[in-house]
Formats: sequence, C-alpha cells, structure tokens
Amino acid sequence: MSVTYNFCAGPAMLPRAVMQKAQSELLDWNGLGTSVMEISHRSKEFIAMTEQAEIDLRELMSIPSNYHVLFMHGGGRGQFSAVVNNFLGQQGKALYLVSGSWSQSAVDEAKKLTSEAQIGSINIVENTNDISKVVIPNLNEINKDYRYLHYCPNETVDGIEIFDELESPWPIIADMSSNIMSREIDVSKYALIYAGAQKNIGPSGLSIVIVRDDMLELPSLPQSSIMDYRLAVQHGSMYNTPPTFAWYLAAEVFAWLKVSGGVAAMAKTNLDKAALLYDFIDSSDFYTSKVSVKNRSVMNVTFYLANEALNSEFLKQATDSNLVALKGHRSVGGMRASIYNAMPIEGVEALVEFMKDFAVKN
Repeated sequence: MSVTYNFCAGPAMLPRAVMQKAQSELLDWNGLGTSVMEISHRSKEFIAMTEQAEIDLRELMSIPSNYHVLFMHGGGRGQFSAVVNNFLGQQGKALYLVSGSWSQSAVDEAKKLTSEAQIGSINIVENTNDISKVVIPNLNEINKDYRYLHYCPNETVDGIEIFDELESPWPIIADMSSNIMSREIDVSKYALIYAGAQKNIGPSGLSIVIVRDDMLELPSLPQSSIMDYRLAVQHGSMYNTPPTFAWYLAAEVFAWLKVSGGVAAMAKTNLDKAALLYDFIDSSDFYTSKVSVKNRSVMNVTFYLANEALNSEFLKQATDSNLVALKGHRSVGGMRASIYNAMPIEGVEALVEFMKDFAVKN
C-alpha cells in the first residue's frame, strides 16, 4: 500500500508506530482479552496507564512539581469557557491578546460568560503589504488589575506563531493546542497551559490542562462540575468517565515521543521540515506566504498559489498523489500544510516535489 501523507490541521495524523500498536492490541489490551475501550476507567490496569502517561508528559515537558496535570473533556473550545469560569470570579477582569482566529474565538467565548467590561482584548497583528506581523505591546505599561493574560502562541488557521516569551505582570494562560511539545518551553513561565489533543497528542475529545497550584485559589464562577479544575484535581481527572481510548492513545504518543528523542529532538526535526517547505515557497514565483518570516508557524504552513483559479486542480492532483487535506481554512483560503510531530520529513519532501512539478506544468 502506498503511503498517504495527511496534512490535516486536526484531527491530525498520529505516529504510524502508535497506530500500528493500537491496531495490534485493539481487541486484547494488556493481556486482558478485552479492548482498552471496554474496561473500567477505575481498574488497576487503566489507572496504571494513566499514571505512566502523566509521568511521561511531566518528563517530556519538564513540568515542575507545583503544577497539576489534568486530562479533561471538551477540547480547546471547552477550555475557553473553563478558564473564565475557574478563575474570573464575580469581579475579576482578564486581558486577551488576539493574533488570529483561535484567540479571537477565546475572546468571543469569554464575553458570553461575563460582561464585556471584564474582558479586554488587544489585536497584536499588523497587516502591511498583505503580510501579517505580530507586534506585542509593552504589557507592563498597562495599568490594570487583570486576573490573567490569555494568548494563543500558534494560530492553526492563520499560520502565525509567537516564539517570544511574553513579559506579563499577570499570570499567563496559553492555548497550545497546535504547538504543544513541538519545541521546548519553560513551563514555569505560564500559570496554565491547555491543549486540545487532536493535533500533537492524540485523537479529539481529550484536552490536556497544566495548571499551577496557586491559580486554583482564585475565586471561580458557577460552572459544570466536569469542567471544574479543582474537582478534576481532587478526583484524578476522573470525576466522571473520561475519554478512555483517547487517553490511552495519548499515553502511547508520549511513549513514542520519549523513544524518539523527546521534545528537543522533535523540535529539530520540526524546524527542518518547516525550513524545507518555506524555503521552497520563498524561491518560487508560483507560491507565496503571507506571514512575516519571524512569525511563520512551524506547525501550520499557510501558502497561496499566484493563480488561485488553479486551487481546485492543485488539491485534486495532490490527493491523487496521496498528499491529502491541504485546503486552507475557509476563512483565509489558500493552502495549509499542517506538519505536526507525527509528520515525517519524507512527507514534506514529497509535498515539495509535488509543488515543484505542479508549478512547472502550470
């Protein structure tokens, strides 16, 4: 069977080795004679798996001991509201930095849950000559008493990534759904990190929350119990039945990352993949990137054809060449190649060769 390279932004491709292992033990996990989907989440075998998953994630990200690791429902959008409900209280205010579609969605959700006066937002993207560039203001000059600052370091839709560490007088909350474990970060710089699983961790339906213990002392708003971080901590992320199969696959991805050299090794490969694709785009008159070089996402490479009338043909021929899910998000158009940790460099090489051939023929 020929190899298909899946460039979908999410749900995204999973490591082939992980999928093969899941396939081999789908009907008989851990010698139990049943699938991991069929056993109790409170069984000693499942608990052992979840404990190892947390150990591996803590090691991969060097998570300090004063942080809790939660495996939760709801994906990234679920955490938009959970963050507000867990930390804002009746009188709290929060500041959101807007760098693209997902950070704007977080603002929109926050405003549904509280008065607009309590949610401030700053658009940090400048568009000059059709090029998007991130400009972060001096946050220390803002004289406001915010509970937290929220931002999204990598915008999946727009192909924009923020690599600089923010200097903030308030606790920083980061939506790392599309770049978690793609490069090394200092977790201690953040009050909370959350990530929907379906890009760099596992299948959809699961989200990872890494929260500093002092944040749980802030007053909360009324909310559903399954999205309450304090209850999740008390019950080991099992206040109710968790998404067990997604948790199992996430655990397998963490194990795969460890044997693959960890986050440092993955970061080097990711930079090599992104450089290969961006260098080709920059060398061609047929394709273009609309993101400034300093803010080009390593995970989600957005690009455009000079003649957009060829878009449909490009996508058709790419699919025929086993290069799938390259269509850009409907809000921005163009193309998007999502090259998360699981994408091997051979997939990017195949894409570049196809793009070269398509440009020559058209």
